[in-house]
Amino acid sequence: MSDKIQHSESTLWVISRHYRMKNEHEKMDTRPSYIVSLFKHKCSRCRTGDMFQTNKVYHLKEFMKMNVRCPACGQLLEIEPGFYYGTSYVSYALTVALSVATLVAWWVTIGLSTTDNRFFWWLGINGVVLLLCQPYLMRLSRSIWLSFFVKYNANWLTEKAEEPERM
Repeated sequence: MSDKIQHSESTLWVISRHYRMKNEHEKMDTRPSYIVSLFKHKCSRCRTGDMFQTNKVYHLKEFMKMNVRCPACGQLLEIEPGFYYGTSYVSYALTVALSVATLVAWWVTIGLSTTDNRFFWWLGINGVVLLLCQPYLMRLSRSIWLSFFVKYNANWLTEKAEEPERM
């Protein structure tokens, strides 16, 4: 009996959440921003559900634990086994871009010279910056990688998420 009550309570919760989210979505006349959803690590199909179980980027034991499905739209977040191996290329590109940005900022503000150690100071500071930014960059690379393969669906409330074939 208690199983039936728990099941009906969870069903009511899902239905009420669906209508509440639908009303919130109808209030927003525009689609959620692609860039903002990437930087906030949201599902690329609905751009509202969180990809990761925790929002704490620097909680190093749990910062990469992902939801199996998007809590908002039900999109499977790991489309196939080993899906996120490609994020290493995205993470590499983000790291290089950040290093180039810090080099340009260093060059403009402090300058580069071959007669003193300013370049080596930049190398050390850039290494520390990259080390501190790496957890966030790893999450961002997963968000970007997923957005390459799962496109935004304006009708995500009414259309079911596509189920990939798995072997």
